[in-house]
Amino acid sequence: MTHLVVVEATNLIQSGDIVRAEAILTALVETEGDNALIEVLDDIPSKDLLAVIREYDSSKQSLLNLLITPEQFARVVVLERLYKDMSHEQLRGMMNSVIFREDADASEFIEAIAELEFGYETFADYLSDRAEEVVGETFAALDTEDISRSEISDHDWKELTWLLRHEHSDIYNIVLVLLKTKLQERIIPEVVLTGEDDEAIENTIPEEKTPKEEEDEDSAI
Repeated sequence: MTHLVVVEATNLIQSGDIVRAEAILTALVETEGDNALIEVLDDIPSKDLLAVIREYDSSKQSLLNLLITPEQFARVVVLERLYKDMSHEQLRGMMNSVIFREDADASEFIEAIAELEFGYETFADYLSDRAEEVVGETFAALDTEDISRSEISDHDWKELTWLLRHEHSDIYNIVLVLLKTKLQERIIPEVVLTGEDDEAIENTIPEEKTPKEEEDEDSAI
């Protein structure tokens, strides 16, 4: 039974029918219980499972988001970068709905993600649109011991940043470097050309040709 569910769900996902695939997987909970779904999630290829989970967030919940384990989620979420979504909106929605779900230990998810290749990059992508605030002085106040998690519990970037700083400082330090790099890449450096550089550039610019010269070249082809 489980094998058939995996095959059917995978085929639906690969054909683009995410809604039916999610319905088949969640129906398994009603017939065989939570553990049956968790076992099935282990057998579904991570890229296919990602295609389902990224369609749901805190505003549109799925049983998959509520039952997926830290290890399963980590294998899935590090593949999100393959979608090349520069806004990372779906990454944030997906992570918020899973890491901050009511029964979850956020630290378990953070550690599972950090253990995988591109795990640190995933955190940096998640925080990328808040990079200036995380790296800058305006958010540094949250680095003090006086601020508790409950005071910034937004189930979003502030809470994740607090967790990284206060409970996973080794991970945070690496993510911070990646965020600083992202900020540097956004800045267009001011290039000051020397006389020698100007000459080098001039030598690379092709001379303009007269209409007669272009006509002669065309006739020779």
